[in-house]
Amino acid sequence: MHVTAIIPARFASTRLPGKPLLDILGKPMIQRVYERTALAACIQRVIVATDDERIARAVRDFGGEVCLTRPDHATGTDRLAEVARGLDCPIVVNVQGDEPLIDPRMIDAAVTPMLEDPAIAMATLKAPLETWAEFEDVNVVKVVTDREGFALYFSRAPIPWPRDRQHLPAGVTPSELGMFRHVGLYVYRRDFLLRFAELPTTDLERLEQLEQLRALEHGHRIRVVPTGLRSLGVDTAEDLERVRALLAAAAE
Repeated sequence: MHVTAIIPARFASTRLPGKPLLDILGKPMIQRVYERTALAACIQRVIVATDDERIARAVRDFGGEVCLTRPDHATGTDRLAEVARGLDCPIVVNVQGDEPLIDPRMIDAAVTPMLEDPAIAMATLKAPLETWAEFEDVNVVKVVTDREGFALYFSRAPIPWPRDRQHLPAGVTPSELGMFRHVGLYVYRRDFLLRFAELPTTDLERLEQLEQLRALEHGHRIRVVPTGLRSLGVDTAEDLERVRALLAAAAE
């Protein structure tokens, strides 16, 4: 089944302007993301979706495929949907443009349930929460699922809250209690993606600033696939230096 990955990329960024074009050991970040995404076994096509000609030029320069989109999209999903309307593939993967270390196996893991079960319209990933600092960090999105692996809720708040946390054994970690962080990689049936982008925003989505809650509030199920793999998103200058150091060490 044909699967296309789309990487939304904006030039504007509050903390790191021009983030997709920042140099990482001789390559712009968007190229790193593109190349890692293309390594996934399930992916047949990779497209960068951007409204900025500078990013588009950089993608063309390294031989990638790019689609220029409207500049007025409120979210990356809206940008994704604009590109998907012109595709005929049944499955679309949304890969974040600031994940230069994305492991291709994470993409394959998220896509697999969609290939196995045609009833699943949307899927994403979760990874174990390793520390209590992560658990309490509002920038780390948490997810809880039902017994079949479908999302019950996503939140920036620490969920699920262990009521008797003060009585837990010393050294126990959130992962040992079955707690997970959300990994922001999404897989959609193309038809569902187009419908999802047209749904009105919802109260919880606006409150938490988490777009995936729109799907849950409108009654759609999201399959959440566990992974032990980790990536490193680039949100700050410190993150960028960590990525550069990791890649430099790997090249030695």
